[in-house]
Amino acid sequence: MNDAPIGIFDSGVGGLSVLRHIQEELPHENLLYVADSAHAPYGGKSPREIQARSTALTEFLVGRGAKAIVVACNTATAAAIGLLRERYQLPVIGMEPAVKPAVTATRSGVVGVLATTGTLKSAQFAALLESYGKNVRVVTQGCPGLVECVERGELDTSETRELLSHYIEPLLAEGADTLVLGCTHYPFLKPLIEELVDGGVALIDTGAAVARQVRRRIEEAGLATRSLTSGQIRLWTSGDLAQGRRVMEALWKTAMVEPLPT
Repeated sequence: MNDAPIGIFDSGVGGLSVLRHIQEELPHENLLYVADSAHAPYGGKSPREIQARSTALTEFLVGRGAKAIVVACNTATAAAIGLLRERYQLPVIGMEPAVKPAVTATRSGVVGVLATTGTLKSAQFAALLESYGKNVRVVTQGCPGLVECVERGELDTSETRELLSHYIEPLLAEGADTLVLGCTHYPFLKPLIEELVDGGVALIDTGAAVARQVRRRIEEAGLATRSLTSGQIRLWTSGDLAQGRRVMEALWKTAMVEPLPT
């Protein structure tokens, strides 16, 4: 199992931001990534729908020999990770909005959270606020439409800029000096967000922390590769293949994307 791959999935291409951190943390591991772009975004779907998609994608990755699963999606983690951990006897690592490090980072005592509606409504997010948000003010902002912009590869268009301004301005008006990027798609919008906040605001996501957790979990399970050569990466999309290749070439610098079997 040591040379078996690590399987990673997201509602679309956003999880490539997590894949990048995992590749940097574990350069010798083989990685499998599935972008479920045909069903993006997950934020407006019911927990049952998200659980069904998460199970189907995990089955696909396990069927290709995955030794661990990374749910590189905050919404899917909130809705489905408990089910996946019950069903599969292998490490399953998920995401959560970076409220804890944001609370540590804030100087103004106000933290803004950009996330999908599904994440903000989840019991998992409520538990995060209960655990870490007692001594600061956490202001949340659902962001309909941002995932779709990233899925189309529109990282700096007038529509994306207008949406981001609409979502960020109320948080800044409340005094937030720290913004949590609570969706794996949002790190691809960092350059635009940094331009819009005009400095002095910290942007925090969890990709690097998740990559470190993946390392810990596979090492604890005795599953880490012993190879010293660079790992191989395979990418699939459930969405339109031509668009998937175009967007992933822009985000990942490769167009070697395969269609997800139906």
